[in-house]
Amino acid sequence: MFHQATPIPLAERMRPKHLDDLVGQRHLLGAQQPLYKAVSNKQVHSMILWGPPGVGKTSLARLIADAFQMPFMSLSAIESGVKEIRACIAQAQQAGAVVLFIDEIHRFNKSQQDSLLAAVEKGLITLIGATTENPSFEVISPLLSRCQVYILEALQEKELQQVVQQAMEKDAWLKEKAPIIQEWEALFRLSGGDARKLLNTLELVVSSVDDGAVVLSNAVVMDVVQQKMALYDKSGEQHYDIISAFIKSIRGSDPNAAVYWLARMVAGGEDPTFIARRMLILASEDIGNANPNALLLAQSCFQSVSVIGWPESRIILSQCAIYLACSAKSNASYMAIEEALAQVKASGDLPVPLALRNAPTKLMKNIGYGADYLYAHSYENNFVAMEFMPQGLEGRVFYEPGNNAQEEKMRQFLKNNWKGKYE
Repeated sequence: MFHQATPIPLAERMRPKHLDDLVGQRHLLGAQQPLYKAVSNKQVHSMILWGPPGVGKTSLARLIADAFQMPFMSLSAIESGVKEIRACIAQAQQAGAVVLFIDEIHRFNKSQQDSLLAAVEKGLITLIGATTENPSFEVISPLLSRCQVYILEALQEKELQQVVQQAMEKDAWLKEKAPIIQEWEALFRLSGGDARKLLNTLELVVSSVDDGAVVLSNAVVMDVVQQKMALYDKSGEQHYDIISAFIKSIRGSDPNAAVYWLARMVAGGEDPTFIARRMLILASEDIGNANPNALLLAQSCFQSVSVIGWPESRIILSQCAIYLACSAKSNASYMAIEEALAQVKASGDLPVPLALRNAPTKLMKNIGYGADYLYAHSYENNFVAMEFMPQGLEGRVFYEPGNNAQEEKMRQFLKNNWKGKYE
């Protein structure tokens, strides 16, 4: 028989009460880090907390409000709109400056975000937005420019263990149950770095044991979870697992599995633009120049579902998913930029060769800016073998064409022009 621990979920009971109790995010909350210093010194400012689910964004927002000694107000972008925002602003005008926390702020449209601007600008509201999406794409520029963006990282295994150990030391119900964790792998895999999901899974498994010692092995955890967990919860639990299965099915060129996982999301009422956005990323990351039309179709799909919505969007999403799954695959562009970024990190800001610099002034021309630049169109086939890399990286290759018909043409083009570089 299943026994519920308490009406309040374990993850909620274990929200940290002090900034030092928050597990992880040492790159932000270490003693010498900017966010920790700002909060400790009560340097009030609006911010966006960007990171995966279950890493402490909501907890951090509450702790910051406590540290600033300001009233805390909270909205969920899923359930709120301009009306609720105006109500918060009206309360702030009566109470004085407040911290307004908006969960999933990326779900607010432009007009909803616009309605925050004046209050944030005047300092009436100190905004703390939480998002799992890149704020550069999801938060309007005027609002983003008024906020400091802090990137939160997924919790590592040692940090997840620390979350569980804290719960077993501090939660009365868990202390009474005294579970023995024999194996961690299933808990780690099911949590995906999400502390909230980890604690909820732990509570679910421990609650399922009627009497006697509670011993958690991988087999026990998986058996309980498969029996008890909901099939789909668009607000959290399997939201990221289902989209992961969907994307991996497309990457693996299986249109049948892709459509199945798509159907799970459609049936669960997932946001169609969320699905389309993931396919847009995949079209470049996993298909790229093997089939440039994939990115165009994915972009068209994203634009279409943004204005159509359910239920008709299911057809457009299905068409796009099947096309992407059946397309040739290449991650060459993704690997090229990753290698280039690693090189930039390793070698720093190497100077631009003089030949490649613009020379808008006479002084610049006199000191050699642009002097040895070779204009490609002045040569046969509009190509000349000139070194464009900075000193120290001559001949470096980042882009290796993928093994597909389209990129084989690109490889041949590069090989014909650059000779030894692409042998």
